Amino acid sequence: MTNFATFDLNLLRVLAALLDECTTVGAGRRLGLSQPAVSAALGRLRHALGDPLFVRQGQRLVPTSFAAGLEVPLRAVLEDLQGILAGPGDFEPTGARLDFRISGTDFFASMLMPGLGTRVQQKAPGIRLQLVDLVPDHYVSALERQNVDLALLPERPFPAWIAHEALFAAEFAVIARSRHPALTAAGVVAGDIVPLDLFCSLDHVLCSPDGRFNGLGDAALAREGRSRQVVMSVPVFEGVLQVVAASDLIALFPRNLAEHRAQTSGITIYAPPISVPPPPICMIWHRRHCGDPAHIWLRSLVREILAPLGARGDVHAGS
Repeated sequence: MTNFATFDLNLLRVLAALLDECTTVGAGRRLGLSQPAVSAALGRLRHALGDPLFVRQGQRLVPTSFAAGLEVPLRAVLEDLQGILAGPGDFEPTGARLDFRISGTDFFASMLMPGLGTRVQQKAPGIRLQLVDLVPDHYVSALERQNVDLALLPERPFPAWIAHEALFAAEFAVIARSRHPALTAAGVVAGDIVPLDLFCSLDHVLCSPDGRFNGLGDAALAREGRSRQVVMSVPVFEGVLQVVAASDLIALFPRNLAEHRAQTSGITIYAPPISVPPPPICMIWHRRHCGDPAHIWLRSLVREILAPLGARGDVHAGS
């Protein structure tokens, strides 16, 4: 049994870094330690805890069952300590060495990450950022297991332990390839409303991370007693752009992303024949982070960058 009175609590930071990085080099980079220092600390951890903790598999260290079982409670303990020791004004971005993981659709690869990367590079060059795919049915478990720091998704009922903030909500557009034959024949030009009968008769492509063939557009049409022909779904918005640009399929699409990409994607933007009220797009996080100064700083940057989207554009996992 480990003697807590003599255990060096600094070793817990090393263990947490090793569980994240799975290499002594990566853990050392995160902690500002040399690789030999991390290896020595791992040796002390193994002796103190009576377990190998990691086994080597190629270039990576794979945690034992015992070490893997420590990951979630260890993170919670270290975050609690950080919250106890750090006041609201204690975060200094310039010297911070942290990783932040954000979950969202590829919409945010275009509309958030370039601006966020620029600001972080200028203000906090030691911070690393990851945008990971949003899995609609697993966002809760990802926050709970601390696999992500923030998630960006349409508003829905959230568990009580999730904090959330609405960021923006705006309109959809219809996109089609330039000189689309059916739209051209009907005399519909960029910016026009696509006639409802024509809209319903054309084949559609849908963005759906989980492979659905229906979304908000279909619900709006159903309220009018109409339906459309969704013949393809792809998991990312970039895929929708590529399909639309290369075929006669059309799509309901976030307007501000369409405007952002129109010049380079070979698409034309039109107005939809129906109103598609979108839900607010929310930034959500675990309430354990509400008072974390670094997390507050990150949320303020995300809020600042995405706020202008409230005037135009929308994002939804299935449109």
